[in-house]
Amino acid sequence: MCAIHQPNFLPRLTTLTKLFAADYWIVLDDVQFTRRDYQHRARLADLGDPARRQWLTIPTHLPGGRLTRIRDAVVDAPDLARRRTAGMLRQHYGASPHWPALAEALDPVLDAFESGKTATVAEISTRVLLDLLGWKGRVLTSSHLPARPGRSVRLADLAAATGARAYLCGTGGMTYLDQNPFAAQNIAVTPFRPPTTGIWSSGRRISALWALAAFGSQDMAACFRALTTHDTRLRAAA
Repeated sequence: MCAIHQPNFLPRLTTLTKLFAADYWIVLDDVQFTRRDYQHRARLADLGDPARRQWLTIPTHLPGGRLTRIRDAVVDAPDLARRRTAGMLRQHYGASPHWPALAEALDPVLDAFESGKTATVAEISTRVLLDLLGWKGRVLTSSHLPARPGRSVRLADLAAATGARAYLCGTGGMTYLDQNPFAAQNIAVTPFRPPTTGIWSSGRRISALWALAAFGSQDMAACFRALTTHDTRLRAAA
């Protein structure tokens, strides 16, 4: 099972679930950076009242203007951005009994600001959360893999490069994806349908950090494993 997704900063629960369900995550780093997306920002939910939310944004400069690729976006004032990120995370989740372990796990995310690359910070933030959940998959990068042009053809080629027999596709992707290039390479397209109730009800809107701070990584890891136990891999989870 392969998932292809842009690097997201402290990703939402649904995004994290899709990656956790896959054996490979291909980081899509060579497409256009999008300001109004989750590549450089996360919506933090209040620990005691998840309906209260605040954006945490990595201030980002695009050297090539709006056509800048994700991998080329740079952090404005990295030291200040690091301090602000650390402060907001502690402000939102420092009261959690799980905060000490979570804070230690997040140290590499704060260190990644030294790279000056927004994509590096975002990718490491996702890797850290996957590690907390015990994910055993592999991470590859699209810019390092051969693929032909064309949206669906390229995704099929990237999936094929992993040897995957299935491509895990989100609901948004299913609206435009041409499945023929996947069928030509004997790769099944598997719709990704995460649960929509309980803690998952706001999973498309807030960072997964809230759930990890509220319930702890062990309980959340058990939830993720339960969702991916069966061969259907979330297709019937909704």
